[in-house]
Amino acid sequence: MPFHVEISSPINRARVLNLDQADLWERVLGPWVAALPFEFADEEWAPRESRLTILEGPALQSANGEEGWADALRAAEDVTREKLEVAEASAPAQTALMVEADSVATALEALRAGRATQQIPWSTAADRVSSRDPEVTAVILVVKGPGEAWPL
Repeated sequence: MPFHVEISSPINRARVLNLDQADLWERVLGPWVAALPFEFADEEWAPRESRLTILEGPALQSANGEEGWADALRAAEDVTREKLEVAEASAPAQTALMVEADSVATALEALRAGRATQQIPWSTAADRVSSRDPEVTAVILVVKGPGEAWPL
């Protein structure tokens, strides 16, 4: 059965109907459980500042809009909690490496030498960056390229 999704914040709301399981995971649940900002229905959403509703029910003819969402509310079951629990349980553990140093150059030297790093939960790192913690002076993001493997 398809899924119907609403994401809302104090100033915006987006509703998308008739998502399949793969779309639900890729477009909503994956980014949501990672607690990272993501794009959905041509808007950017921050999970910590938004509310998510996931309904599961029959496919609806109305693609979007108030009428389509009203039909979804009548015909579908709210499975938000269940889907979030499954997504959180199956999400890979996300961690960040923290380096305490007097300067960015010293931090880079420590990283290159493989010393002075501390593993912390990604959510803690994200909180420190988004709250503009004055002790955070630099953030380095390393992204794995397609087909590349992380060294073990």
